[in-house]
Amino acid sequence: MTIPKPPGSRSRIAPLGLLLLAITSIGWGLNWPVMKLLLTEWPPLTSRGGTGMVGALLLAGLAVARGESLVVPRAQWGRLVLLAGLNVFGWMALMGLALLWLPAGEAAVIAYTMPIWASVLAWLVLGERLSLQRLIAMLMAFAGIAALMSGGGISANATKLPGLIMALTGALGFAFGTVLAKKYPLSLPLLTSTAWQIGIGCAPVLLLGVTFESARFEALTSLGWSLLAYMAVMVFCVTYLCWFAALRLLPASVAAIGTMAVPVIGVVGSAIVLHEPLGLVQVAALAFTLAGVALATKG
Repeated sequence: MTIPKPPGSRSRIAPLGLLLLAITSIGWGLNWPVMKLLLTEWPPLTSRGGTGMVGALLLAGLAVARGESLVVPRAQWGRLVLLAGLNVFGWMALMGLALLWLPAGEAAVIAYTMPIWASVLAWLVLGERLSLQRLIAMLMAFAGIAALMSGGGISANATKLPGLIMALTGALGFAFGTVLAKKYPLSLPLLTSTAWQIGIGCAPVLLLGVTFESARFEALTSLGWSLLAYMAVMVFCVTYLCWFAALRLLPASVAAIGTMAVPVIGVVGSAIVLHEPLGLVQVAALAFTLAGVALATKG
């Protein structure tokens, strides 16, 4: 699959990139209620690692069916493993472990500082202009997420320090991976690159799950199997493919700020599917976040 380069300057906003980013945000956002439901039947590391490996195999099969080679040139392996570690393994594993010490809301607020780090790194490493409009948009979106996810207040104490370090490291790692993917793009077809990154990133997650968790297939209901299928196909095939494609078309800072729509979709999806509360304050925070995302992606 070949993604055309946008015409003009590298900071121009490509409509196709925005469409791909929207698909990514919807898929990752809906994964929040999916994971909450699935956790009642299967443990998190096994769920993520297992579905990730299935997704990687599906993408590899699709690449072969399209006549793409899965062979990775020797010079590309180091970069491929590094990007897989930052964009897949580090994000999933560190954010999951952070929840052992942090409430979900606080972990989410720290996680979505990622676009801030990505924007700063894109300015320093890629020379992307950190305009006043983009800076205001980023701050608006983050303020909305902070209000949405931490309405009860964020408290700091020594017992939370390991979780804080892990969540912040995961956010910084994903931001760094986003910028590196733009600075040193892999010379691989999109399907092949995505399949390898997901496979390399999810293999250790699955290994950790098999080692430390107890997952039983007989515990899965028809709903559980359906949720696993959604994660394998939608989250690890469609959305990751769209994310890496969007990165080829959009400035790194715009792509990162666009992911701030993920918790908005997650909260709305949880309210619809899980009947979680969605009051006036939450709606206002959601609107403020989406306004920031819209401002950031305005050409």
